[in-house]
Amino acid sequence: MSIGREQWVRTADALLGAAWRHASPDRAFLDLPGRPSHSGVRSDGLEGYARTFLAAAFRTAHGDDPHNWLERYAAGLVAGTSGRWPAIFDVGQPMVESASVALGLRLTKPWLWDRLSCQEQDRAEAWLREALRHVPAANNWYFFPYTVASFLEAAGRGDDETRQAKQRAMELLQGWYAGDGWYSDGDGRAFDHYNGWALHLYPALDAHLGGEPITTRLREHLESFSLLFGADGAPLYLGRSLTYRFAAATAVALGAVTGETPLSPGHSRVLIGRTLEYFLDRGALTGGLLSLGWHGPHEASLQPYSGPASPYWASKAFVCLLAGPDHPLWTAQEEDDDSDRTLALPGPGFLIQRHNGVTRLHNHGSDHVRPFEGEYATDDDPLYSRFAYSTATGPTARHNVADNHLALVHRGDRSVRRRIHPLGARDNWAASWHRPVFDADQVMVPGLRVESVTAVWDDQELRIHRVIGAPPGTRAELTGWATDLPSSLVAVCGWTGEDRRTAPQGTAFSPVVHVPVLTADVEGTVTLAAVAVLNGEVAEADWQARVDEILKITLDACDKG
Repeated sequence: MSIGREQWVRTADALLGAAWRHASPDRAFLDLPGRPSHSGVRSDGLEGYARTFLAAAFRTAHGDDPHNWLERYAAGLVAGTSGRWPAIFDVGQPMVESASVALGLRLTKPWLWDRLSCQEQDRAEAWLREALRHVPAANNWYFFPYTVASFLEAAGRGDDETRQAKQRAMELLQGWYAGDGWYSDGDGRAFDHYNGWALHLYPALDAHLGGEPITTRLREHLESFSLLFGADGAPLYLGRSLTYRFAAATAVALGAVTGETPLSPGHSRVLIGRTLEYFLDRGALTGGLLSLGWHGPHEASLQPYSGPASPYWASKAFVCLLAGPDHPLWTAQEEDDDSDRTLALPGPGFLIQRHNGVTRLHNHGSDHVRPFEGEYATDDDPLYSRFAYSTATGPTARHNVADNHLALVHRGDRSVRRRIHPLGARDNWAASWHRPVFDADQVMVPGLRVESVTAVWDDQELRIHRVIGAPPGTRAELTGWATDLPSSLVAVCGWTGEDRRTAPQGTAFSPVVHVPVLTADVEGTVTLAAVAVLNGEVAEADWQARVDEILKITLDACDKG
């Protein structure tokens, strides 16, 4: 049986109860325990208030508030906007939290905002409006002032400034659209969970609350995104801010609430419920609080901006509670679809492979390289640069052996994969190319290029890499899945050595993992191929014939492009 609405309500109440044990006397801050973020403790306390307020707002949006959550948040709002909260500034964390405060106020307007005095409303507006007057980060952050503007308009306080903030965000969003329902998180090619819990959420929810058409391609996004969950409810481990955990189910819930979804209500309920249970059953709570990590605490899942209350963006999944008790999301018959699927997405450059309850994503298009950073910086981002991710494995940490990676080693320097150039995706394959970037003084080798393609059959992954322009003395290393599950990486052509290395820092799924490695000396133009399997064995097949077939379809055609 899937989780019903009452269980979602009880979970929200439990999370709120645990968090409020850490409230400041004036209720303006929720100072949760844990490592501080780089924004400082006052900002972290505001984050605790704002992100839990969002959960409380979804929980009470129908006027049901038996625990008087909104009375507490009203008191905190009055104190915070009377000078206690840090001011909103350019590219600052308070701007992020202003969106949660504004959305919470919009959802609970009859029971909180409308009961404030005119002076209290004016002070709150003055604090919020600074989000419209300062510069956001050049990505999903533009939807923080957008959400503030949406609330001010709903409260009868709209003007040219609010209209411009909303128009600016929507114009940028259309420029970030790549196809297949996927947006890049800002300029460049960064495709991750921010699609669901930000880029689709804020404008689609604004339109839904305002009774307007939804124009964010949410339905098309869910055609593929709904596959990125394991049969156990685990979301795909890809991209930053993964400590938000079950916020990954937000887009599925939002689709059910708004009707902009290809999924049946019963299927949506199963998906979001499994994801919530997945984390609650695997140690996500410490003392009733969401910890900084994935299952339990996990440092490698975090970013410098992650503070003690950061995990409470998970509150966004409680958007499902906007569906009342009689909504089909809760009353329709359960539907489960864990069937095997393969889906190519040329827009983001993804190949989705779902088999035996585990989803794998083969990455030939998402790299998180910003245009102003340049292609040849030597930083390796494990959360974006790997060739494959899954719902059952996490990438290895930055200073461990890299999983699902092709590295070239030249003069002692090891290459990383930075800017990814998609070449196409169709049927059961996806392809890309990149220029290997080396650390130390050897930033790049002129003319050196790697063309790559992944083709899948059932649970088998054929990985082909054509190295072009390799100088003498170059060694190639290919790695497979980092997991304690049975996995294989078997040479098909070009590889001459094999090894198995330990990643002592493990992954979010396992404390210590072993990574299979294939090696070969390369010079000039060389084609290398291997078959990888996660949680299984390589099937007997004429893999060399399949290499020839895939090269004919994909990489050889790219020589003319």
